Amino acid sequence: MTEQSNKNQRHQDRMQRQKDIVDKAIEQANKDKGLLLVITGNGKGKSSSGFGMVARALGHDMRVAVVQFIKGAFSTGEETFFRRFPDEVVYHVMGDGFTWDTQNRQQDIASTQKAWAVCQQLLTDPNIDLILLDELNIVLKMNYLDSDAVLADIANRPAMQHVIITGRGAPDSVIEAADTVSRIEDVKHAFQAGIKAQKGIEL
Repeated sequence: MTEQSNKNQRHQDRMQRQKDIVDKAIEQANKDKGLLLVITGNGKGKSSSGFGMVARALGHDMRVAVVQFIKGAFSTGEETFFRRFPDEVVYHVMGDGFTWDTQNRQQDIASTQKAWAVCQQLLTDPNIDLILLDELNIVLKMNYLDSDAVLADIANRPAMQHVIITGRGAPDSVIEAADTVSRIEDVKHAFQAGIKAQKGIEL
C-alpha cells in the first residue's frame, strides 16, 4: 500500500470513528422544546446571527416576531427586508438610539418598558414560533428592566416558542437560564481603522 493510500485509509478510519460519536449524540438528543438562545460578546455579528435564524425560521414557514431595543434612530437593512413579509414577521423597533446619543436615562427606561410590554404580549402568543429580542442584553445590563422579571416572562412562554436574545454584556442570570449561549469575540474591526459603518454590513 502506498503512502497516499495509507493516509487515505487513516483518514477514512478517523472519520468513521467521528461519525460513530456524532451519530450516537444525535440519537441521544431526542427532546423537543422551545429554546432560549443568547448571543453576546464584544464582537460583530450578534444581531446578524439572530436575523439569520429569523430567515431560517421563515424558510420553515414559521411565524416570527422581532423587537429591537436601543436601535430606532435610523433604519437598518434587516428592518427594510423583513418588513416585506408582514404576514410572517411581526416587527417592532422600540428604541430611541444608542444610550450615548440619547443621554436621557429616564427616556431610555420609559422606551424599554414600553418595548417589554409588547414582548409580554408576544411571549403569550402560541402562534409566534420564534422571537428575536435584539439588544435586550444591553438594557438588562443597564438595569432598565429587572432581569428576574424578564426571565420569568420568558420561562412562562408557550412550550415550543423559541427566543433569541442578543447584545453585549449578557447578565449571568440570562446566561444561566439559556439553553444555548454564543460569545462573539472582538478580534478585529474595520471601525478601528477609521472605516465608517457600511450598508449591508453594519446597517
